[in-house]
Amino acid sequence: MSSGLRGIKTIRDFDLNGKTVFLRLDLNVPIKNSKITDETRITASLPTINYCLEKGAKLIVASHLGRPKSADDKQFSLEPVALRLTELLDREVVLMEEPSSEGVKHILYGNMKNEIICLENLRFDAGEEANSIELANQWASYTDIYINDAFGACHRAHASIHAMPEVMQKKAGIGFLIEKEIKMLDSLTDSPKKPYIAVLGGSKISDKISVIEKLIDVVDGFIIGGAMAYTFLKAQGVPVGKSLVEADKLKYAKEMIQRMEARNKTMLLPVDHVVAKSFGDVESKRTTTSAVIDDNEIGLDIGPQTIRNFTAALAKASTVFWNGPMGVFENPAFSAGTFAVAKTMSESSGVMIVGGGDSAAAAEASGYASKMTHISTGGGASLEYLQGEKLPGLEILRPRKQSETNLE
Repeated sequence: MSSGLRGIKTIRDFDLNGKTVFLRLDLNVPIKNSKITDETRITASLPTINYCLEKGAKLIVASHLGRPKSADDKQFSLEPVALRLTELLDREVVLMEEPSSEGVKHILYGNMKNEIICLENLRFDAGEEANSIELANQWASYTDIYINDAFGACHRAHASIHAMPEVMQKKAGIGFLIEKEIKMLDSLTDSPKKPYIAVLGGSKISDKISVIEKLIDVVDGFIIGGAMAYTFLKAQGVPVGKSLVEADKLKYAKEMIQRMEARNKTMLLPVDHVVAKSFGDVESKRTTTSAVIDDNEIGLDIGPQTIRNFTAALAKASTVFWNGPMGVFENPAFSAGTFAVAKTMSESSGVMIVGGGDSAAAAEASGYASKMTHISTGGGASLEYLQGEKLPGLEILRPRKQSETNLE
């Protein structure tokens, strides 16, 4: 068993037949004009949902969506999600607009046949983010088994993630998605196949320091792109124009380069760039002939020689962890670097793992997502887990934690 799952029960450990299962999912999908624009998280939840149904469970699914200020923020309703689940599962998913225990019990103990109950956005109730035991007790009053399959929310100590399994005690476990997420992330630190390259991008070094520190002794090399590369270049005395630089991280960047050299490990930085006069000024776009960026320009993507360097290294890797785009990939003019990384990873026979958040969005946008070994559904959760931080949603499920809770 994966070390991160030690002591945690999975959905397979329970007899679900005839039982009411409270299934905490991550259905926090982007919605525009009442239409779901990316249903990755919904489809990722289907194996666990279908397993519950096949085993004869009565099913209550629950999730948050966005950051509503109150239940009046109807643009954060889970109604589009419930409708999409109805289509995907070919059975009615009943949205409980006011998920009081009486309303849910009325359906559960009435003539419930093939329907699935979907609670309205959990964050419509202030008790969710307050980790309310009272709210958890309300849900537990009509629940036989609690299953958490919301990896993207595991780093939050909220009522449906932390208080609920605390109340349910030994009748709590995880679904297939969390099990897969933890196994994949553990494979990045527990004896990964070599050579092992970590590709880090995005805007800030400060967001990645903990991951760098965790991986520096495990990986064979780092590839640094995106805006965070400009801090590394400036630390080496390379002019980077108006590009984003974290002045307070220059010393760290310089020391990290030295540490990689001392370990005889690879560290690839951009040797050319795609630049423009300003962020959205595509007209002024050009490619530099070196790592130097002119004073009046800003770096927005890696250049063609850098792409060749990066992809050549990735093609030889047996394990790759990618977190953070190489440029402003949302703009087609500055997407070449990010999409080239995705394409090279997709063609590899090695273990190719993509962190959540922007990296997952970039992989989807590139068209190569289906060829990756794994794309995490939780950006913040996957980074925190890799950094060695304990996720409240997992720790509460371990026997040690529950025995401590019993003593309180």
